[in-house]
Amino acid sequence: MTMEAKKKELALRLFEINAFKFGDFKMKVGINSPVYFDLRVIVSHPDVMDTLADILQEFIVDSKLNTAGAHLCGVPYTALPVATLISIKSNKPMLIRRKEAKKYGTKKLIEGKFNAGDKCLIIEDVVTSGSSILETVEDLRSEGLVVTDAIVVVDREQGGVQNTEERGVRMHSLFTLSYLLQVMLEAKRIEESTVKAVAKYIDACQIRSDGSFMKNGTTVVVVNELCRTGMTFEARADLAKCPLAKDLLKLMATKKTTLCLAADLTKSEDILNLADAVGPYICLLKTHCDIVCDFSEQFVRSLQSLARQHNFLLLEDRKFADIGNTVAQQYGGGLYRIADWADLVTVHALPGQGILKGLKSAIGTDKQAASRAVFLLAEMSTEGALTDEKYSSATVKMATEMDPDFVAGIVCQSKDLVASPGLLQLTPGVKLEEGVDGLGQLYDSPERVVKDKGADICVVGRGILASKTPSDTARIYRDRLWEAYLERIGTGEKNGSAK
Repeated sequence: MTMEAKKKELALRLFEINAFKFGDFKMKVGINSPVYFDLRVIVSHPDVMDTLADILQEFIVDSKLNTAGAHLCGVPYTALPVATLISIKSNKPMLIRRKEAKKYGTKKLIEGKFNAGDKCLIIEDVVTSGSSILETVEDLRSEGLVVTDAIVVVDREQGGVQNTEERGVRMHSLFTLSYLLQVMLEAKRIEESTVKAVAKYIDACQIRSDGSFMKNGTTVVVVNELCRTGMTFEARADLAKCPLAKDLLKLMATKKTTLCLAADLTKSEDILNLADAVGPYICLLKTHCDIVCDFSEQFVRSLQSLARQHNFLLLEDRKFADIGNTVAQQYGGGLYRIADWADLVTVHALPGQGILKGLKSAIGTDKQAASRAVFLLAEMSTEGALTDEKYSSATVKMATEMDPDFVAGIVCQSKDLVASPGLLQLTPGVKLEEGVDGLGQLYDSPERVVKDKGADICVVGRGILASKTPSDTARIYRDRLWEAYLERIGTGEKNGSAK
């Protein structure tokens, strides 16, 4: 049987087992698609897996790639079973890239035996923009491996070839979406109208590496579809590069809260009582440990226990702003030993990348980097703040290009500043009643800060601290903030299930 005949037979088989289907599907990047691929179903069909592996092995040979001595690496996780079969059939060594490094043992991100300078061929199932391939390439190259080519089962023809090529990776696809459409049409499995609808979709949705679309040669940034403020927290968790940002987005979605309490109290007992009372309604508890007059190790242990009990994270609002060597000592040592207990800390971008390197160095070999992250301050909520547009833009660039695995988000007041769906926007200055205090602190309503300013996490302090019933007030803030978020993403779901 010729290669062409094998491909057509496999395409029909994939259609039969619902590995791809047509309709109206919401994609993880926040847009609707008339076609959906789910190659994960092939694990329930050993015959299909075996056939696919055979054809891919032959396809690799036909592509005339120089794979002598090369390792194989399947993009996690759908492509791993296929890559494993190809490895066995071709007698080529395989590497496994973890999405997150182990928290024990060797703590490796890339599993397998290799040396710097070795070649590696990537195996992927379905490509849209190519982002998953590029994430794998980045991790492999960081270990000294040479990656120049990727074998793909299906190319959705939405920019993956161009985006990966820009990063020095050639993409070789067994199937294109257009090819599969033609095979299905010839076999009378779909109608001509379906082919035309999908072709129109492909033309309109060319995803570029910056997250915009190309339509008829013109860049079109899709608003309220791919942009951060139009996507659900669940979808954004898949796009976050910082492991702790992923966890926080999932926590917020599960717990249905975007509320961060600023526990600016001076006695440890008061903070603990407050944390216990409002814990069910918050995603973050923000502290200023240096104003706690009776700070102790016991206080930290009790605070961590409450965080586990009520499922929230701890944010120490230290606002680090010194050189790397100094902040490493401030973060990891001294009286407060912040790195030991705070999941997140706030950091000024003023000293440059060195401040992030210094903080990361203080985490130490006995801690997993994925359990700590920072919020960079790009703007402040006070009148006359000196954080101008140039500074704010440089801060965001520092977050996205220099240490994306360590930066969970940005502290700011402007929704247009944070474009990346994987970054969280934390915005202070929220009160049920808008206004300004006597020291220049500006306050916005929950609805304004979420829908107009684009906040993902909203910081409330005195609005709850001054209440006679902090628990009830926190619940009111939680509900109003969550409903504003639901309106922002265009869903009618209510928060009645959250207690």
